[in-house]
Amino acid sequence: MGFCFFGNVAVAARRATSAHGLSRVLILDWDVHHGNGTNDIFHADADVLFISIHEYPLYPGTGPASDAGSGDGEGFTVNLPVPGGSGDAAYLSLVEHVGAALIREWEPELVLISAGFDAHRDDPLATCRVSEAGFAGMAASLRRAADGVGAPLGVVLEGGYDLGALAGSMAALMPVLVDGSTPSSEAVAVDVHPLARAAVERLRPWWPGLTC
Repeated sequence: MGFCFFGNVAVAARRATSAHGLSRVLILDWDVHHGNGTNDIFHADADVLFISIHEYPLYPGTGPASDAGSGDGEGFTVNLPVPGGSGDAAYLSLVEHVGAALIREWEPELVLISAGFDAHRDDPLATCRVSEAGFAGMAASLRRAADGVGAPLGVVLEGGYDLGALAGSMAALMPVLVDGSTPSSEAVAVDVHPLARAAVERLRPWWPGLTC
């Protein structure tokens, strides 16, 4: 719908399942816009678990919390809308207490991040307030969880419309990804945000092992 010509992360996920025989791929999309293409492609599939954290309401206007997938894929679409102004506290908690928790619960064989940086506080197209340290912290949460289940972690660059914020966020992210050791869980304690607590309650019919 104007932002992407190809759904690169969806292509990667489907390649992993169709060509390489994986049966469980998890995608977490923290781009500030809802990942509506990925959402729709895997809406009825149980081999790809799609999680989208996005400002809502905002273009393209999709991704309500009530959309949890359909058919065999019910429960495998996890929409986590956040209000404008949301920053590190909300994003870090949603990633740690929902995204990373689902990795530990489902044990995917591959984790992919749709890494848009337009939720940055300096980005002109939205109103979220995530910092470079916030993006690095989210990556650390996902790296810990992925390492814990033996899953490779891949990152696909997506949105970002302030070049300084985009460059700074990616620079902050890379050390977390290329470090030879798993990020320590003792480095940062992530408080449970009300949005994460509500999401865990909402997801419990499909994921009863989630706690917050």
